[in-house]
Amino acid sequence: MYKANTRHQQPLLISNVNQLPDKKHTQLVNSWAHDFYRDFFCRIREDSFAVLYAECPSRPNVPVNWLVGLETLKSGFGWSDEELYDHFSFDLQVRYALGIHDLSESDFDLRSLYYFRQRLSQYNLAHGVNLLAQGFEDITDQQIAALQLKTERQRMDSTQIASNILDASRLQLLVEAVQRLDRNLSEADQARWAELLAPYRQGHSGQYVYRVKGKEATQRHLQQIGEVIHTLLTHLADAYAQTPAYQVLLRFFTDNYRLAEDQVCLKADQELAAGCLQSVDDLEATFRRKANREYKGYVANLSETCHPDNPLQLITQTQIAPNNVEDADLLADGLSRLKVRTGVETLYTDGGFASPRVDAALQSQQVEQIQTGIRGPKLDPQRLSLADFAIQWDAKGQPCQVSCPQGQSVAAHLSNHRRGYFADFEPQVCQTCPFHVAGQCRAAPGKKRTAYRLTFLPEQAVVAGRRRKLRTHQQSGKNYRAAVEGTVREVKHPFPGGKLPVRGLFRVACLIVSSAAMTNIRRIHHYFAAQRQEQRWMESQDGGPKASASPRMGVFWTIFRWLGTLCRSQVPLTELCFGC
Repeated sequence: MYKANTRHQQPLLISNVNQLPDKKHTQLVNSWAHDFYRDFFCRIREDSFAVLYAECPSRPNVPVNWLVGLETLKSGFGWSDEELYDHFSFDLQVRYALGIHDLSESDFDLRSLYYFRQRLSQYNLAHGVNLLAQGFEDITDQQIAALQLKTERQRMDSTQIASNILDASRLQLLVEAVQRLDRNLSEADQARWAELLAPYRQGHSGQYVYRVKGKEATQRHLQQIGEVIHTLLTHLADAYAQTPAYQVLLRFFTDNYRLAEDQVCLKADQELAAGCLQSVDDLEATFRRKANREYKGYVANLSETCHPDNPLQLITQTQIAPNNVEDADLLADGLSRLKVRTGVETLYTDGGFASPRVDAALQSQQVEQIQTGIRGPKLDPQRLSLADFAIQWDAKGQPCQVSCPQGQSVAAHLSNHRRGYFADFEPQVCQTCPFHVAGQCRAAPGKKRTAYRLTFLPEQAVVAGRRRKLRTHQQSGKNYRAAVEGTVREVKHPFPGGKLPVRGLFRVACLIVSSAAMTNIRRIHHYFAAQRQEQRWMESQDGGPKASASPRMGVFWTIFRWLGTLCRSQVPLTELCFGC
Protein backbone atom coordinates (compact mmCIF):
# COMPACT_ATOMS: atom_id res chain seq x y z
CA MET A 1 0.00 0.00 0.00
CA TYR A 2 1.35 3.42 -0.97
CA LYS A 3 1.93 6.02 1.72
CA ALA A 4 3.72 9.33 1.26
CA ASN A 5 6.72 10.12 3.44
CA THR A 6 6.30 13.46 5.23
CA ARG A 7 8.22 12.60 8.38
CA HIS A 8 11.30 14.50 7.25
CA GLN A 9 9.31 17.74 7.40
CA GLN A 10 9.33 17.54 11.24
CA PRO A 11 12.89 16.69 12.35
CA LEU A 12 13.56 15.26 15.80
CA LEU A 13 14.37 17.68 18.61
CA ILE A 14 17.04 15.33 19.95
CA SER A 15 19.10 13.66 17.23
CA ASN A 16 22.66 13.02 16.11
CA VAL A 17 22.47 16.06 13.85
CA ASN A 18 21.40 18.40 16.63
CA GLN A 19 24.06 17.01 18.97
CA LEU A 20 26.89 17.88 16.62
CA PRO A 21 29.23 20.72 17.69
CA ASP A 22 28.49 24.05 16.06
CA LYS A 23 31.44 23.79 13.69
CA LYS A 24 30.50 20.28 12.53
CA HIS A 25 26.84 21.23 12.23
CA THR A 26 27.76 24.20 10.02
CA GLN A 27 29.91 21.95 7.84
CA LEU A 28 27.03 19.50 7.45
CA VAL A 29 24.56 22.24 6.52
CA ASN A 30 27.03 23.66 3.99
CA SER A 31 27.84 20.26 2.47
CA TRP A 32 26.37 18.60 -0.63
CA ALA A 33 23.97 16.67 1.61
CA HIS A 34 21.92 19.77 2.45
CA ASP A 35 21.71 20.80 -1.22
CA PHE A 36 20.69 17.24 -2.13
CA TYR A 37 17.95 17.30 0.50
CA ARG A 38 16.65 20.74 -0.45
CA ASP A 39 16.98 20.67 -4.25
CA PHE A 40 16.38 16.97 -4.98
CA PHE A 41 14.87 15.00 -2.11
CA CYS A 42 12.18 17.58 -1.27
CA ARG A 43 11.27 17.97 -4.96
CA ILE A 44 10.46 14.28 -5.52
CA ARG A 45 6.76 13.87 -6.30
CA GLU A 46 6.07 10.56 -4.58
CA ASP A 47 2.50 10.40 -5.88
CA SER A 48 3.74 9.69 -9.40
CA PHE A 49 5.13 6.36 -8.12
CA ALA A 50 1.89 5.34 -6.40
CA VAL A 51 0.91 3.26 -9.47
CA LEU A 52 3.59 0.75 -8.47
CA TYR A 53 1.78 -0.26 -5.28
CA ALA A 54 -1.43 -2.11 -4.46
CA GLU A 55 -4.51 -0.09 -3.54
CA CYS A 56 -5.84 -2.62 -1.05
CA PRO A 57 -5.05 -2.21 2.67
CA SER A 58 -1.63 -3.70 3.35
CA ARG A 59 1.71 -2.93 4.92
CA PRO A 60 2.91 0.61 4.04
CA ASN A 61 5.72 0.89 1.54
CA VAL A 62 9.29 1.91 2.22
CA PRO A 63 9.29 5.69 1.50
CA VAL A 64 9.58 6.27 -2.24
CA ASN A 65 11.74 9.36 -1.82
CA TRP A 66 14.26 7.22 0.10
CA LEU A 67 14.42 4.67 -2.71
CA VAL A 68 14.71 7.29 -5.47
CA GLY A 69 17.31 9.20 -3.46
CA LEU A 70 19.35 6.05 -2.84
CA GLU A 71 19.27 5.14 -6.53
CA THR A 72 20.61 8.61 -7.31
CA LEU A 73 23.37 8.39 -4.70
CA LYS A 74 24.36 4.91 -5.91
CA SER A 75 24.89 6.12 -9.46
CA GLY A 76 26.39 9.47 -8.46
CA PHE A 77 29.11 7.90 -6.30
CA GLY A 78 29.50 4.60 -8.17
CA TRP A 79 28.59 2.49 -5.12
CA SER A 80 27.58 -1.14 -5.14
CA ASP A 81 24.32 -2.08 -3.44
CA GLU A 82 26.18 -3.27 -0.34
CA GLU A 83 28.18 -0.05 -0.14
CA LEU A 84 24.97 1.92 -0.61
CA TYR A 85 23.30 0.13 2.28
CA ASP A 86 26.35 0.62 4.53
CA HIS A 87 26.33 4.35 3.81
CA PHE A 88 22.62 4.52 4.55
CA SER A 89 23.11 2.69 7.84
CA PHE A 90 26.20 4.46 9.18
CA ASP A 91 26.85 7.65 7.17
CA LEU A 92 25.18 10.62 8.88
CA GLN A 93 25.74 12.79 5.78
CA VAL A 94 23.84 10.35 3.55
CA ARG A 95 21.04 10.10 6.09
CA TYR A 96 20.85 13.88 6.35
CA ALA A 97 20.51 14.02 2.56
CA LEU A 98 17.47 11.73 2.88
CA GLY A 99 15.85 13.79 5.63
CA ILE A 100 16.91 11.41 8.46
CA HIS A 101 18.62 13.11 11.40
CA ASP A 102 19.43 10.16 13.64
CA LEU A 103 21.31 6.91 13.12
CA SER A 104 18.98 4.94 15.38
CA GLU A 105 15.80 5.50 13.36
CA SER A 106 14.46 4.58 9.92
CA ASP A 107 15.77 1.30 8.57
CA PHE A 108 14.70 -0.99 5.72
CA ASP A 109 15.83 -4.21 4.11
CA LEU A 110 17.94 -4.03 0.97
CA ARG A 111 15.49 -6.35 -0.79
CA SER A 112 12.98 -3.49 -0.80
CA LEU A 113 15.25 -1.63 -3.20
CA TYR A 114 15.40 -4.69 -5.46
CA TYR A 115 11.62 -5.00 -5.45
CA PHE A 116 11.31 -1.29 -6.26
CA ARG A 117 13.56 -1.69 -9.29
CA GLN A 118 11.56 -4.73 -10.39
CA ARG A 119 8.28 -2.80 -10.19
CA LEU A 120 9.80 0.10 -12.13
CA SER A 121 10.95 -2.31 -14.84
CA GLN A 122 7.58 -4.08 -15.05
CA TYR A 123 5.74 -0.77 -15.32
CA ASN A 124 8.11 0.38 -18.05
CA LEU A 125 7.58 -2.90 -19.93
CA ALA A 126 3.81 -2.62 -19.67
CA HIS A 127 3.34 1.11 -20.34
CA GLY A 128 6.59 2.21 -22.02
CA VAL A 129 7.19 4.83 -19.30
CA ASN A 130 10.33 5.12 -17.18
CA LEU A 131 9.04 6.71 -13.98
CA LEU A 132 12.58 7.41 -12.79
CA ALA A 133 13.35 9.39 -15.96
CA GLN A 134 10.06 11.26 -15.63
CA GLY A 135 10.94 12.12 -12.05
CA PHE A 136 14.33 13.43 -13.13
CA GLU A 137 12.75 15.73 -15.70
CA ASP A 138 10.18 17.00 -13.20
CA ILE A 139 12.84 17.71 -10.57
CA THR A 140 15.07 19.41 -13.14
CA ASP A 141 12.20 21.65 -14.25
CA GLN A 142 11.67 22.68 -10.63
CA GLN A 143 15.39 23.39 -10.20
CA ILE A 144 15.47 25.50 -13.35
CA ALA A 145 12.47 27.50 -12.18
CA ALA A 146 13.91 28.02 -8.69
CA LEU A 147 17.29 29.15 -10.02
CA GLN A 148 15.65 31.22 -12.80
CA LEU A 149 17.86 29.68 -15.49
CA LYS A 150 17.39 30.49 -19.15
CA THR A 151 16.79 27.45 -21.35
CA GLU A 152 16.50 29.04 -24.82
CA ARG A 153 20.01 27.86 -25.70
CA GLN A 154 21.04 24.26 -25.15
CA ARG A 155 23.76 21.91 -26.32
CA MET A 156 23.73 18.19 -26.99
CA ASP A 157 26.20 15.35 -27.28
CA SER A 158 26.21 11.55 -27.22
CA THR A 159 28.58 9.01 -25.73
CA GLN A 160 29.09 5.26 -25.82
CA ILE A 161 28.04 3.26 -22.75
CA ALA A 162 29.33 -0.27 -22.21
CA SER A 163 27.04 -2.89 -20.72
CA ASN A 164 28.25 -5.30 -18.04
CA ILE A 165 28.72 -8.17 -20.48
CA LEU A 166 31.60 -10.46 -21.36
CA ASP A 167 33.54 -9.55 -24.49
CA ALA A 168 33.12 -12.99 -26.05
CA SER A 169 33.72 -14.33 -29.55
CA ARG A 170 31.00 -15.70 -31.82
CA LEU A 171 31.94 -19.28 -31.00
CA GLN A 172 31.87 -18.72 -27.25
CA LEU A 173 28.46 -17.04 -27.42
CA LEU A 174 27.01 -19.90 -29.46
CA VAL A 175 28.44 -22.53 -27.10
CA GLU A 176 27.05 -20.67 -24.09
CA ALA A 177 23.59 -20.45 -25.71
CA VAL A 178 23.63 -24.21 -26.44
CA GLN A 179 24.68 -25.00 -22.87
CA ARG A 180 21.88 -22.90 -21.40
CA LEU A 181 19.28 -24.62 -23.54
CA ASP A 182 20.75 -27.97 -22.49
CA ARG A 183 20.32 -27.07 -18.81
CA ASN A 184 16.65 -26.24 -19.44
CA LEU A 185 15.87 -29.62 -21.04
CA SER A 186 14.05 -32.33 -19.15
CA GLU A 187 15.99 -35.39 -18.00
CA ALA A 188 14.48 -37.44 -20.81
CA ASP A 189 15.47 -34.90 -23.46
CA GLN A 190 18.96 -34.53 -21.98
CA ALA A 191 19.44 -38.27 -22.30
CA ARG A 192 17.98 -38.25 -25.85
CA TRP A 193 20.43 -35.58 -27.04
CA ALA A 194 23.38 -36.66 -24.92
CA GLU A 195 25.50 -37.83 -27.85
CA LEU A 196 24.88 -34.66 -29.91
CA LEU A 197 25.59 -32.33 -26.97
CA ALA A 198 28.50 -34.29 -25.49
CA PRO A 199 31.24 -31.97 -26.89
CA TYR A 200 29.56 -28.96 -25.28
CA ARG A 201 29.09 -30.46 -21.82
CA GLN A 202 32.79 -30.58 -21.00
CA GLY A 203 33.41 -27.43 -19.00
CA HIS A 204 32.05 -23.93 -19.59
CA SER A 205 32.06 -22.02 -22.87
CA GLY A 206 35.37 -20.28 -22.18
CA GLN A 207 37.13 -23.62 -21.70
CA TYR A 208 35.66 -24.92 -24.95
CA VAL A 209 36.93 -21.92 -26.93
CA TYR A 210 40.36 -22.14 -25.26
CA ARG A 211 40.90 -25.57 -26.79
CA VAL A 212 40.19 -24.30 -30.34
CA LYS A 213 43.37 -23.01 -31.95
CA GLY A 214 43.62 -21.18 -35.26
CA LYS A 215 41.23 -19.42 -37.60
CA GLU A 216 40.48 -22.51 -39.72
CA ALA A 217 39.63 -24.58 -36.64
CA THR A 218 37.35 -21.79 -35.37
CA GLN A 219 35.49 -21.69 -38.69
CA ARG A 220 35.09 -25.46 -38.62
CA HIS A 221 33.69 -25.42 -35.08
CA LEU A 222 31.33 -22.58 -35.99
CA GLN A 223 29.97 -24.66 -38.86
CA GLN A 224 29.59 -27.73 -36.66
CA ILE A 225 27.76 -25.95 -33.86
CA GLY A 226 25.50 -24.27 -36.41
CA GLU A 227 24.35 -27.65 -37.62
CA VAL A 228 23.82 -28.77 -34.01
CA ILE A 229 21.74 -25.67 -33.25
CA HIS A 230 19.61 -26.18 -36.36
CA THR A 231 18.90 -29.76 -35.31
CA LEU A 232 17.94 -28.72 -31.78
CA LEU A 233 15.71 -25.89 -32.96
CA THR A 234 13.91 -28.17 -35.38
CA HIS A 235 13.16 -31.02 -32.95
CA LEU A 236 12.57 -29.02 -29.76
CA ALA A 237 10.26 -26.35 -31.13
CA ASP A 238 7.03 -27.99 -29.97
CA ALA A 239 8.10 -28.38 -26.34
CA TYR A 240 10.46 -25.45 -25.74
CA ALA A 241 9.60 -22.71 -28.26
CA GLN A 242 8.24 -20.43 -25.52
CA THR A 243 11.20 -20.76 -23.17
CA PRO A 244 13.73 -17.88 -23.04
CA ALA A 245 16.70 -20.21 -23.64
CA TYR A 246 15.16 -21.52 -26.89
CA GLN A 247 14.29 -18.03 -28.12
CA VAL A 248 17.82 -16.75 -27.43
CA LEU A 249 19.33 -19.72 -29.28
CA LEU A 250 16.95 -19.11 -32.21
CA ARG A 251 18.02 -15.48 -32.42
CA PHE A 252 21.70 -16.46 -32.33
CA PHE A 253 21.10 -18.87 -35.19
CA THR A 254 19.25 -16.24 -37.23
CA ASP A 255 22.02 -13.69 -36.66
CA ASN A 256 24.93 -15.98 -37.55
CA TYR A 257 23.58 -18.47 -40.10
CA ARG A 258 21.34 -18.74 -43.14
CA LEU A 259 19.71 -21.72 -44.81
CA ALA A 260 20.44 -22.46 -48.45
CA GLU A 261 18.60 -25.48 -49.80
CA ASP A 262 18.27 -26.92 -46.27
CA GLN A 263 22.00 -26.48 -45.74
CA VAL A 264 23.31 -24.43 -42.80
CA CYS A 265 25.68 -21.73 -44.05
CA LEU A 266 27.79 -19.59 -41.74
CA LYS A 267 27.58 -15.86 -42.36
CA ALA A 268 30.81 -13.97 -42.89
CA ASP A 269 31.81 -11.28 -40.41
CA GLN A 270 30.89 -8.60 -42.95
CA GLU A 271 27.33 -9.98 -43.18
CA LEU A 272 26.61 -9.63 -39.47
CA ALA A 273 24.21 -6.81 -38.64
CA ALA A 274 24.97 -4.25 -35.95
CA GLY A 275 21.90 -5.40 -34.07
CA CYS A 276 23.03 -9.00 -33.71
CA LEU A 277 23.20 -10.41 -30.20
CA GLN A 278 26.35 -9.48 -28.28
CA SER A 279 25.58 -11.38 -25.09
CA VAL A 280 23.45 -14.19 -23.76
CA ASP A 281 22.48 -12.03 -20.78
CA ASP A 282 21.86 -8.65 -22.47
CA LEU A 283 19.53 -9.02 -25.43
CA GLU A 284 19.36 -5.27 -26.20
CA ALA A 285 23.06 -4.41 -26.42
CA THR A 286 24.32 -3.81 -29.97
CA PHE A 287 27.61 -3.39 -31.82
CA ARG A 288 29.05 -0.20 -33.27
CA ARG A 289 32.36 0.80 -34.81
CA LYS A 290 33.15 4.49 -34.28
CA ALA A 291 36.43 6.32 -34.85
CA ASN A 292 38.26 3.00 -35.46
CA ARG A 293 37.04 1.64 -32.12
CA GLU A 294 34.53 -1.10 -31.44
CA TYR A 295 31.78 -0.73 -28.84
CA LYS A 296 29.22 -3.16 -27.42
CA GLY A 297 26.34 -1.71 -25.46
CA TYR A 298 24.35 1.50 -25.62
CA VAL A 299 24.51 5.18 -26.47
CA ALA A 300 23.58 7.99 -24.08
CA ASN A 301 22.50 11.37 -25.45
CA LEU A 302 22.66 14.34 -23.05
CA SER A 303 21.17 17.83 -23.37
CA GLU A 304 22.00 20.75 -21.09
CA THR A 305 21.47 24.50 -20.91
CA CYS A 306 24.23 26.75 -22.23
CA HIS A 307 22.91 30.31 -22.01
CA PRO A 308 25.81 32.69 -21.18
CA ASP A 309 23.67 34.60 -18.66
CA ASN A 310 23.15 31.52 -16.48
CA PRO A 311 25.32 31.29 -13.35
CA LEU A 312 25.33 27.49 -13.78
CA GLN A 313 24.13 25.00 -16.39
CA LEU A 314 21.95 21.96 -15.74
CA ILE A 315 21.35 18.73 -17.67
CA THR A 316 17.79 18.85 -18.99
CA GLN A 317 17.33 15.54 -20.84
CA THR A 318 18.87 12.07 -21.07
CA GLN A 319 18.19 9.54 -23.81
CA ILE A 320 19.42 5.93 -23.83
CA ALA A 321 19.25 3.60 -26.83
CA PRO A 322 21.16 0.67 -28.37
CA ASN A 323 24.39 2.06 -29.78
CA ASN A 324 23.45 1.32 -33.40
CA VAL A 325 20.93 4.17 -33.21
CA GLU A 326 22.17 7.32 -34.98
CA ASP A 327 22.63 10.57 -33.08
CA ALA A 328 20.29 12.31 -35.50
CA ASP A 329 17.48 9.88 -34.65
CA LEU A 330 17.95 10.58 -30.93
CA LEU A 331 17.68 14.32 -31.59
CA ALA A 332 14.56 13.91 -33.72
CA ASP A 333 12.91 11.65 -31.11
CA GLY A 334 13.60 13.88 -28.12
CA LEU A 335 13.23 17.37 -29.60
CA SER A 336 9.46 17.76 -29.20
CA ARG A 337 9.49 16.89 -25.48
CA LEU A 338 12.53 19.10 -24.91
CA LYS A 339 10.74 21.98 -26.65
CA VAL A 340 7.60 21.57 -24.54
CA ARG A 341 9.49 21.38 -21.27
CA THR A 342 12.17 24.01 -21.76
CA GLY A 343 11.17 26.11 -24.77
CA VAL A 344 14.55 25.60 -26.45
CA GLU A 345 15.16 27.90 -29.42
CA THR A 346 18.81 27.26 -30.35
CA LEU A 347 20.54 23.88 -30.19
CA TYR A 348 24.31 23.42 -30.50
CA THR A 349 25.46 20.01 -31.76
CA ASP A 350 28.32 18.39 -33.63
CA GLY A 351 28.24 17.05 -37.17
CA GLY A 352 26.54 13.76 -36.31
CA PHE A 353 23.18 15.32 -35.47
CA ALA A 354 22.04 16.03 -39.02
CA SER A 355 19.54 14.26 -41.26
CA PRO A 356 16.40 15.08 -43.29
CA ARG A 357 14.33 13.83 -40.37
CA VAL A 358 16.11 16.24 -38.02
CA ASP A 359 15.54 19.12 -40.45
CA ALA A 360 11.81 18.39 -40.49
CA ALA A 361 11.70 18.18 -36.69
CA LEU A 362 13.63 21.42 -36.28
CA GLN A 363 11.31 23.20 -38.69
CA SER A 364 8.14 21.93 -37.00
CA GLN A 365 9.40 22.86 -33.52
CA GLN A 366 10.91 26.17 -34.71
CA VAL A 367 14.33 25.38 -33.30
CA GLU A 368 17.59 26.59 -34.87
CA GLN A 369 20.45 24.10 -34.99
CA ILE A 370 24.07 25.27 -35.02
CA GLN A 371 26.60 22.55 -35.76
CA THR A 372 30.27 22.78 -34.87
CA GLY A 373 31.16 20.37 -37.65
CA ILE A 374 29.69 19.24 -40.97
CA ARG A 375 29.85 15.71 -42.32
CA GLY A 376 31.14 15.24 -45.85
CA PRO A 377 34.24 16.07 -47.91
CA LYS A 378 36.19 19.25 -47.25
CA LEU A 379 35.46 22.20 -49.48
CA ASP A 380 37.96 23.55 -52.01
CA PRO A 381 39.17 26.88 -50.61
CA GLN A 382 40.05 28.04 -54.14
CA ARG A 383 36.43 27.90 -55.35
CA LEU A 384 33.12 29.24 -54.13
CA SER A 385 30.82 26.65 -52.61
CA LEU A 386 27.06 26.68 -52.32
CA ALA A 387 27.53 27.88 -48.73
CA ASP A 388 28.86 31.19 -50.12
CA PHE A 389 25.43 31.85 -51.64
CA ALA A 390 22.66 33.00 -49.29
CA ILE A 391 19.52 30.93 -49.96
CA GLN A 392 16.17 32.10 -48.64
CA TRP A 393 13.22 29.76 -48.02
CA ASP A 394 9.50 30.39 -48.34
CA ALA A 395 6.75 29.38 -45.92
CA LYS A 396 6.45 25.96 -47.58
CA GLY A 397 10.13 25.19 -46.98
CA GLN A 398 11.19 25.65 -50.62
CA PRO A 399 14.12 27.80 -51.88
CA CYS A 400 12.79 31.09 -53.25
CA GLN A 401 15.72 33.55 -53.41
CA VAL A 402 19.47 33.24 -53.95
CA SER A 403 22.09 35.95 -53.30
CA CYS A 404 25.68 35.67 -54.52
CA PRO A 405 28.74 36.87 -52.55
CA GLN A 406 28.80 40.06 -54.67
CA GLY A 407 25.28 40.99 -53.58
CA GLN A 408 23.33 40.05 -56.74
CA SER A 409 19.95 38.57 -55.70
CA VAL A 410 17.72 36.55 -58.04
CA ALA A 411 14.73 34.23 -57.74
CA ALA A 412 15.13 30.45 -57.41
CA HIS A 413 13.07 28.24 -59.75
CA LEU A 414 12.14 24.58 -59.75
CA SER A 415 13.85 22.65 -62.54
CA ASN A 416 11.98 20.84 -65.31
CA HIS A 417 12.69 17.52 -63.63
CA ARG A 418 11.04 18.97 -60.50
CA ARG A 419 13.81 17.68 -58.31
CA GLY A 420 16.41 20.41 -58.16
CA TYR A 421 16.43 24.21 -58.32
CA PHE A 422 18.29 26.80 -60.36
CA ALA A 423 18.98 30.53 -60.15
CA ASP A 424 19.98 32.62 -63.22
CA PHE A 425 22.27 35.61 -62.57
CA GLU A 426 22.66 38.59 -64.90
CA PRO A 427 25.60 38.04 -67.32
CA GLN A 428 26.53 41.75 -67.41
CA VAL A 429 27.17 41.67 -63.66
CA CYS A 430 28.81 38.24 -63.55
CA GLN A 431 31.31 39.01 -66.35
CA THR A 432 32.87 41.77 -64.26
CA CYS A 433 32.76 39.79 -60.99
CA PRO A 434 36.24 39.11 -59.56
CA PHE A 435 35.23 35.55 -58.64
CA HIS A 436 34.26 34.81 -62.25
CA VAL A 437 37.43 36.41 -63.58
CA ALA A 438 39.50 34.26 -61.22
CA GLY A 439 37.53 31.13 -62.23
CA GLN A 440 36.25 30.56 -58.71
CA CYS A 441 32.47 30.88 -59.19
CA ARG A 442 30.32 27.78 -59.65
CA ALA A 443 27.64 29.68 -61.62
CA ALA A 444 28.31 29.43 -65.38
CA PRO A 445 26.51 30.12 -68.70
CA GLY A 446 25.18 27.32 -70.90
CA LYS A 447 25.63 26.57 -74.60
CA LYS A 448 22.38 28.31 -75.53
CA ARG A 449 21.96 30.37 -72.38
CA THR A 450 23.70 33.64 -71.63
CA ALA A 451 22.58 33.80 -67.98
CA TYR A 452 24.98 32.45 -65.38
CA ARG A 453 23.11 29.56 -63.77
CA LEU A 454 23.56 28.08 -60.33
CA THR A 455 21.96 24.64 -59.81
CA PHE A 456 21.47 22.78 -56.56
CA LEU A 457 19.36 20.13 -54.86
CA PRO A 458 17.22 20.88 -51.76
CA GLU A 459 19.41 18.68 -49.55
CA GLN A 460 22.50 20.50 -50.81
CA ALA A 461 20.89 23.82 -49.91
CA VAL A 462 20.20 22.55 -46.38
CA VAL A 463 23.84 21.51 -45.90
CA ALA A 464 24.96 24.87 -47.30
CA GLY A 465 22.77 26.62 -44.74
CA ARG A 466 24.42 24.61 -41.97
CA ARG A 467 27.84 25.67 -43.22
CA ARG A 468 26.85 29.34 -43.24
CA LYS A 469 25.63 29.09 -39.65
CA LEU A 470 28.86 27.34 -38.68
CA ARG A 471 30.93 30.15 -40.21
CA THR A 472 28.93 32.77 -38.36
CA HIS A 473 29.34 30.83 -35.14
CA GLN A 474 33.10 30.52 -35.65
CA GLN A 475 33.44 34.21 -36.36
CA SER A 476 31.83 35.02 -33.01
CA GLY A 477 34.79 33.38 -31.29
CA LYS A 478 32.58 31.41 -28.89
CA ASN A 479 32.00 27.67 -28.91
CA TYR A 480 28.93 27.00 -26.78
CA ARG A 481 28.97 23.26 -27.51
CA ALA A 482 32.49 22.46 -26.30
CA ALA A 483 31.64 22.33 -22.58
CA VAL A 484 29.18 19.48 -23.08
CA GLU A 485 32.20 17.15 -23.42
CA GLY A 486 32.93 17.84 -19.75
CA THR A 487 29.31 17.07 -18.89
CA VAL A 488 29.61 13.68 -20.57
CA ARG A 489 32.68 12.95 -18.47
CA GLU A 490 30.88 14.00 -15.27
CA VAL A 491 28.02 11.61 -15.94
CA LYS A 492 30.31 8.68 -16.86
CA HIS A 493 32.93 9.35 -14.16
CA PRO A 494 31.39 7.08 -11.47
CA PHE A 495 31.66 4.14 -13.88
CA PRO A 496 35.29 3.18 -14.64
CA GLY A 497 35.96 2.91 -18.35
CA GLY A 498 32.39 3.91 -19.16
CA LYS A 499 31.22 0.38 -18.28
CA LEU A 500 28.12 0.20 -16.12
CA PRO A 501 27.66 -2.56 -13.51
CA VAL A 502 24.24 -3.51 -14.95
CA ARG A 503 22.75 -5.04 -18.10
CA GLY A 504 19.69 -4.23 -20.15
CA LEU A 505 18.40 -1.01 -21.65
CA PHE A 506 16.11 -0.13 -18.74
CA ARG A 507 18.70 -0.57 -15.98
CA VAL A 508 21.33 1.30 -18.01
CA ALA A 509 18.85 4.15 -18.52
CA CYS A 510 18.12 4.30 -14.77
CA LEU A 511 21.79 4.57 -13.85
CA ILE A 512 22.53 7.25 -16.44
CA VAL A 513 19.47 9.27 -15.38
CA SER A 514 20.48 9.02 -11.73
CA SER A 515 24.07 10.00 -12.48
CA ALA A 516 22.83 13.02 -14.45
CA ALA A 517 20.64 14.03 -11.50
CA MET A 518 23.62 13.81 -9.15
CA THR A 519 25.69 15.87 -11.59
CA ASN A 520 23.07 18.62 -11.39
CA ILE A 521 23.14 18.48 -7.59
CA ARG A 522 26.93 18.86 -7.55
CA ARG A 523 26.67 21.90 -9.79
CA ILE A 524 24.00 23.44 -7.58
CA HIS A 525 26.15 22.75 -4.52
CA HIS A 526 29.20 24.39 -6.10
CA TYR A 527 27.09 27.38 -7.06
CA PHE A 528 25.79 27.95 -3.53
CA ALA A 529 29.20 27.22 -2.03
CA ALA A 530 30.70 29.94 -4.23
CA GLN A 531 27.93 32.30 -3.15
CA ARG A 532 28.64 31.60 0.53
CA GLN A 533 32.35 32.15 0.00
CA GLU A 534 31.71 35.43 -1.79
CA GLN A 535 29.35 36.52 0.98
CA ARG A 536 31.96 35.76 3.65
CA TRP A 537 34.53 37.76 1.70
CA MET A 538 32.17 40.72 1.39
CA GLU A 539 31.39 40.60 5.11
CA SER A 540 35.08 40.56 5.89
CA GLN A 541 35.58 43.65 3.73
CA ASP A 542 32.68 45.57 5.28
CA GLY A 543 32.51 44.46 8.88
CA GLY A 544 36.10 43.71 9.86
CA PRO A 545 37.03 40.77 12.07
CA LYS A 546 34.50 38.77 14.00
CA ALA A 547 33.99 39.43 17.68
CA SER A 548 35.49 36.04 18.48
CA ALA A 549 38.76 36.92 16.77
CA SER A 550 41.83 37.52 18.91
CA PRO A 551 42.85 41.11 19.89
CA ARG A 552 46.05 40.65 17.92
CA MET A 553 44.06 39.99 14.74
CA GLY A 554 42.00 43.12 15.49
CA VAL A 555 45.15 45.23 15.54
CA PHE A 556 46.32 43.76 12.24
CA TRP A 557 42.89 44.36 10.72
CA THR A 558 42.97 48.04 11.82
CA ILE A 559 46.39 48.53 10.22
CA PHE A 560 45.17 46.80 7.03
CA ARG A 561 42.14 49.12 6.76
CA TRP A 562 44.31 52.17 7.44
CA LEU A 563 46.72 51.24 4.64
CA GLY A 564 43.77 50.64 2.33
CA THR A 565 42.43 54.12 3.07
CA LEU A 566 45.86 55.57 2.34
CA CYS A 567 46.08 53.82 -1.05
CA ARG A 568 42.58 54.83 -2.09
CA SER A 569 42.93 58.48 -1.03
CA GLN A 570 46.44 58.97 -2.50
CA VAL A 571 47.19 61.46 0.36
CA PRO A 572 50.86 61.86 1.35
CA LEU A 573 51.79 59.83 4.41
CA THR A 574 52.98 62.90 6.29
CA GLU A 575 49.65 64.68 5.85
CA LEU A 576 47.65 61.60 6.87
CA CYS A 577 49.73 61.01 10.03
CA PHE A 578 50.64 64.48 11.20
CA GLY A 579 48.24 66.79 9.41
CA CYS A 580 51.05 68.84 7.84
